[in-house]
Order: sequence, then C-alpha cells, then structure tokens
Amino acid sequence: MNEDVAAREIAREQEFVDTVYRQLEESTRSAQELAAEGRARGQLGHEGGLVERDAMVYQAARRMATLDAAHEGLVFGRLDMRAEIDEDPRYVGRIGLRDGNRDVLLIDWRAPAAAVFYQATHADPHGVIRRRILRCSGETVVGVEDDLLDSEAETDLPVVGEGALMAQLSRARDRSMHSIVATIQAEQDRAIRAPNKGVVLISGGPGTGKTVVALHRAAFLLYADRRRYETGGVLVVGPSGVFMRYIERVLPSLGETAVALRSLGDVVDGLRATRRDDPRVAEVKGSAVMAELLRRTARQHVPGSPREFRIFYRDDVIVLGTRDLAQARRQLLSMGPRNRSTTRVASTLIDLMWRQVRSERARERTKEDFAEEMRTNDAFLDFASSWWPVLDAATVLGWLRDTDLLARVADGVLDDEAVRLLAKSWGEDLSVDDVPLVDELRYLLGDPPLVNDADEDPLDLADSSLQELTTAADREYAGHRAWSPPTNRIEDDGYAHVLIDEAQDLTPMQWRMVGRRGRTATWTIVGDPAQSSWPVPAESERARAQALGDKPVHSFHLSTNYRNSAEIYRFAAAYAERVGLDADLPNAVRSTGVEPREVVDPDLEAATRRALGELVGALEGTVGIVVPVARRAEANRWLASWPEFAELARGDDARVVVLTGLDTKGLEFDGILVVEPAEIEAESPAGRATLYVVYTRATQQMVTVSAHS
Repeated sequence: MNEDVAAREIAREQEFVDTVYRQLEESTRSAQELAAEGRARGQLGHEGGLVERDAMVYQAARRMATLDAAHEGLVFGRLDMRAEIDEDPRYVGRIGLRDGNRDVLLIDWRAPAAAVFYQATHADPHGVIRRRILRCSGETVVGVEDDLLDSEAETDLPVVGEGALMAQLSRARDRSMHSIVATIQAEQDRAIRAPNKGVVLISGGPGTGKTVVALHRAAFLLYADRRRYETGGVLVVGPSGVFMRYIERVLPSLGETAVALRSLGDVVDGLRATRRDDPRVAEVKGSAVMAELLRRTARQHVPGSPREFRIFYRDDVIVLGTRDLAQARRQLLSMGPRNRSTTRVASTLIDLMWRQVRSERARERTKEDFAEEMRTNDAFLDFASSWWPVLDAATVLGWLRDTDLLARVADGVLDDEAVRLLAKSWGEDLSVDDVPLVDELRYLLGDPPLVNDADEDPLDLADSSLQELTTAADREYAGHRAWSPPTNRIEDDGYAHVLIDEAQDLTPMQWRMVGRRGRTATWTIVGDPAQSSWPVPAESERARAQALGDKPVHSFHLSTNYRNSAEIYRFAAAYAERVGLDADLPNAVRSTGVEPREVVDPDLEAATRRALGELVGALEGTVGIVVPVARRAEANRWLASWPEFAELARGDDARVVVLTGLDTKGLEFDGILVVEPAEIEAESPAGRATLYVVYTRATQQMVTVSAHS
C-alpha cells in the first residue's frame, strides 16, 4: 500500500473525527446549559424546585465529567460490514455520541453493538470485512491500521498498515498504564464481557494483559448496570501506591470516574500506610492466626483503666472489685462486639452493685431508685466511662506495644521468635501489613450503637451522629490519618464490585480485610500463582475461599504474552524452570533480536552506570533499576550523583526510577536493569518468585549486573 493511499485514508478519517469533536462540543454546551437551568430552578424557593435543581445539576455534572474524560483519543475504531448487515461504517469510541438528529454517530466500546469489534477473527469474522484502528494524537488522526477479516467478500476497501496490535506493543512506555481498548483481543474480550454475577477469575502468565483486561471489565460493568455499580461503588485494590498511580489513568480514559482505586495500605477508609515491614515480620502479621491473637486482644482489660469502684449508699459501702468487674466484662462481651454494648454498661454495673445493698435504710428504696441515683452520680459515671470506654481499633492495636500483654495474648498462637519479631515491629506510623490488623479489630470491637435518646445512653458513649445516605464516590473525599480511628462505620464498608489485582500476593489477613468489602459484591480477581510473594499459598487460598463464600466462579485464562520480547521471556522462563517455580508460560508473540545480558563486575556502581547509559541510549521510554531492599538507598545515591541521569530521574514522570522487586508488581518498562539478582532472590522466602516477576517487567531490553558470578 503506497503512501498516497495511506494519506488519503487518514484524511477521510480526519473528516469524520472532526465531526465527532464538533458534536462533543455541542453535547458539552448542552450539559452546561442543563446545569445552568438546574441552578436557576433552585432559585424558585420551594422544595420541589430544590429537588429538581439538584437532580438536573447532578446529571449535567456527570455528563460533563464523562465528556471531558473521554476527550483524548475519543474515536479509535471503525468496522466495515457486509452490505446485508450494514451498508454504513460503524465507528467505535470511548463513549457513545448521537448527532443532532439523534442518530448514532459513535458507538460506546462497551455497548453490545461494539462487541463484534473485539470478537471478530479471520476464522469467524462475524460479518466484518475490515476492522480499522485509528491512531490519534489529541484530535488529529496520525495513522490507521487495518485487518482484512473476510477475504472472500467482494470489496474494494483499501487495507493500510501492519496491524494495530503489533504497533501498540512496540511503542515506548511512560510512567502510566494505557488503555488497550482499541487492541483488545478475542480471549481478553470474553473476560471483559463475562456475566456480572459471582466471581470472574482472570489468570495467565506475565504480560498477558490481566490487569488492563480487569480494568476494562470494571468500565464494562459500570456501563452495563450503572445504577447498581455507581451507587454501590467499584473498589479496585492493587499491591502498592506505585502500582495504583501507574493504572490511575486507565478508567478515566474509558469514560469512568466513579471507581475507588486503593492500594492495600489504603483499603480502610481513614487510614493510609505506605511503609512495608521486613518480610519476616510481614509473614507473621499476614498469617491467619493473627485473627485469634487480635480476638484475644479485643477482650482485654483496658490498660490504665480503674480496677475498683467504691461508693457509700445509705449506710452501705458498695465495692466493685476485680472479681466483680471481670464478671461484668464477661457478661458485656457475651452480648456481641465490645463497642456495641456501651449502652448496657451502666445497667450491668448497677445490677452487680444492687446485690451488695444490705442495710435497712438502703432497702427502703427500690432498685429503680438506686439505679436513678447512680445514673446521675458523677463518680459512678466517671468510673463507668473510664472502665468501659468506646475503643478505636488503632488504639487497641497499640496495646500490643506492651510486651507482657503481647506475650499473654500470643500464648499458644505464635512461637517465641514470631512474638519477638512482632514486638520490635511497631513504628510511629502504621505499616501496610498493620492495616488489615486494624480492620480486624474494627470488626471485633464494632461500632457504638446509634441512639437518639440520651436516656438510652447515660454514659454518653453511643453514636448520636446523623447517618446520611452516601455513595461510594463520597468516601473518596474522606481524610486519611495514621493511628487514628477510621471515619466511617462498618456498615459503610461494602461495595457493589471488588476488583483485586495481583491477588496471588494477598496475605490471609488481607483477604479477610478485602472480603468484608465484598460480602454482597460481584468480584474480579486477577493473578498468577507463580508470581506470589506470600510464602504459604495454601493458607491464602483458604482465606480467599472464605472471603468469596459460595459465589459462582467464572474462570478465564489468558495465554499470550504481549509485554515481553520473546528473548526476554525465554530468559525468565528458563530461570523459573531452573529454580522450580510452577510457572504459567504464555506465548510471547514479539521478537526484538536483542538477548538479555548478564554483566559481572566487582565495581558494581561503575557497571550499573555503564549499563544504564546503554539502556537509556538505546530506548525511548522508561528504564527501571531494580535492586534488593537493602541497596535501595545506595542506588538512589548513585543515581543522584550521576549528572547524565539525575535529570531523567526527577518528578512524577521520571524516565529512570529505582525500585525493589516487590515494587515492580504489575508494572512494565522499556528496559530493566537488575542489580544483584541473587540478593533479591535471597531476601525473602518468596524471593525466587519475586525475581521471576522482575525478569518479566521489560518490554524491549534487560541487563543484570552482579559483583560476583
């Protein structure tokens, strides 16, 4: 196909794209006018006007957000069908648009009418003669890539380009994940459009597009059943803040903004943790036995609270001693979660005290008289509220800083070494592995009951706040605090859909935390067991099964590696086989002719600098320097001291970045430079799986550097 034909086809598509953007501007103006009209109606001064105003402004704002989010790369596909199906071409885009006559101008990629764009193949073209990908920069068409799917059809349609998928695979990466909406393949599309009931499991080896397929599925669900998923919320959970920043552009680029993107340190509203514990500590905190340790902790006497209460009542001295208070604590704990029983504290203590009333003068009064007097007695009220305060989970977790208390609740649960590791682990701020422990305690302690009448709560311990109906999107604006109580109540935790990426890495305690958010939800779970950083997979599998319950499961396996060159993946697969990993080995479809290099040089810094220079010079996109955890600070100092690279490593869009093995989960780079791979392998029980992950992050070139062979 000569250049003149390609230029002519690009010009024709540009005419259509210009029409679409003019209609987008018109739709935006209409939405703005609707919002203005809604605000004007709210000035009518009556309740009906206010309700109508809010509805109109809300709908207009939502439409404007959708139009704005979809602006970049709005039109990306065209289908030319057999004449008996459709004589006019069908254009597919990030959102749907109609022209001034209400005729379809652009089909939303999630709509049933667009499904054939992804499902048509050479073997089964579904009536499609030619499928075209439009490559755009802003509003300008810069190229087209065609697939002739039905070669037997009589057509004079020109076919341009080498194929959209291979063009997409070869382009340089930046620091963000991009939508694959234009190049979704048939096996990926089946997972995206799976039934919206139960659990969808998406498995596959490295580079098969599991993450981006799952995100496109979230966008598809919101399109297919918006009322359900936008009201209930979609929670997307990933392994780290680095990963969440990497994927955060994908859903808005598909026209969806009503999704909560959370790393494992952010899942609990009101908390944010980025610090990671030492792998040995993380193994202790992540184990399922921590649930029993925390259950015991939540039942302990409050440190520093009074151990006795003494009061004089009409010739009687009434004493609540250690035994009496232990009996009261057992009775209150038998009524359910600790905070739920706050309205029963006064009556429980009064019952025990009334049993000690003996004098004739005291017996002249009834129990009701006695109770009324106690409920207005400042000394009794101060004691009761100090002895049984409302507890927040972060405070109770802090009790475990007391080594004696820790040893007591850990008896028979953890061995001595695990107790020692746990005792040394508590920092000033929460770690990522602490967050599930806080959440476990939230549910063990429970929320204070809601009351409207002060007589129901003489100690003023219950929750009298007005509970407003909110959507999941509202929760995204709550503040985050460390070692402080989360801002929401337990009943606010649920979502309509939960998406877990890198699911093979979740600890049992993290599965319990995430499971609470999805008890009535549909799920999408993405993972590859061979990449797991959790050393006891069977324990994690049991926790996952408990989290999912009896929901039906639909499994999809992706078999093609689109990320790595064949040369890089052969290297990674050989390593997996050598160290005994049971790896899922997808087929890498692209070759660069450049084999990975292994460099051994006693001068590690100099060798790393040379290798980085070679990668940066050969590649246009990003380069990741992957180091053992213990060498991260050292590697950052190296990078800062190398003037030719320092500028490339600055800012959120840095082209060169230093990461640990776990940090690379879910990410990809044009080039990867692995420093001391043997140390990465040795730094945790799951080090071999982590190093395998590192070896599968590069799309173009990879170099390893070691001081010793």
